Amino acid sequence: MLRSARMSRALRALAAVAILASGCASRGAVGQLESDVGKLRAELAEMRVAQEVTARDLARATPQLQALDARTSRAESGVTALADEVASLNKRADAANTTLGETRARVDALAPPAATPPPATAVERPRVPPAPAPTVPTVPPAPSTPSTTPPSLAPPMPPVAPAPSVVPPRPAPRAGNPETEYATALATFRSREHGQAVLDFIDFIAKYPKHPLTGNAQYWIGEAYWVQRDYRQALLEFEKVFEHGQAKAPDALVKIGLCYVRLRDLPRAQQAWQRVVSKYPKSEAATMAQSLLVTHAVRR
Repeated sequence: MLRSARMSRALRALAAVAILASGCASRGAVGQLESDVGKLRAELAEMRVAQEVTARDLARATPQLQALDARTSRAESGVTALADEVASLNKRADAANTTLGETRARVDALAPPAATPPPATAVERPRVPPAPAPTVPTVPPAPSTPSTTPPSLAPPMPPVAPAPSVVPPRPAPRAGNPETEYATALATFRSREHGQAVLDFIDFIAKYPKHPLTGNAQYWIGEAYWVQRDYRQALLEFEKVFEHGQAKAPDALVKIGLCYVRLRDLPRAQQAWQRVVSKYPKSEAATMAQSLLVTHAVRR
């Protein structure tokens, strides 16, 4: 603020000196200089507001990053404890398998061998004497062949059923952490890797479309294009913020107005700022929008 005031006074003094030196202090020249000075003041005001918005958003994001770091540390501690528990269970399972193998060997050694049945003996049948030729006597029935049954055998012992094998539990696959991915993308933006940050935020929105931080991610996509001075693409990205709730809508409207100013469409810029003042009057963005409305009303 102080810097812009000094610059304005310096510009006015320089303009006055130039007019007095040339000796042609006409009203037209004075009016042109005042117009140029007004434009410079308006641009300085825009830059100041844009910087304030970015600084405020980064200041808000810092506690979020700290909280996300704490949650990540707790999650990593939990994963480490789970890994230790799984390792302990694996050791116990190996010991149980070893004991089971020894038990099976002992059972096989103590079981008696199965008895083999003796071979069956063949029984010779008695011969029937032939009947005399002249008479045909009734042939007596042949004696019944004695049935030979092998001696009773001892039933074999039933086989020992194997004990069920112990399968160690597998650790559940780790699911993605949306807060950590958002914090990583925001850190990439803060390190001025704006192209990579855009890709990271797009990936975050695609993976977690219903997450509460999706609107913030979309806002930072627009901010990345704004920093690169691609105002048309930034305008499109800021307008997409409204598809993900109202959390970042006031800030997005302020930036939409600034994009329209850069694209030399002041009426639409004023409409965007007026929306902020009317729909979100208690927000910090409304104060900035009101300041921008006053600045550009004087400029017009």
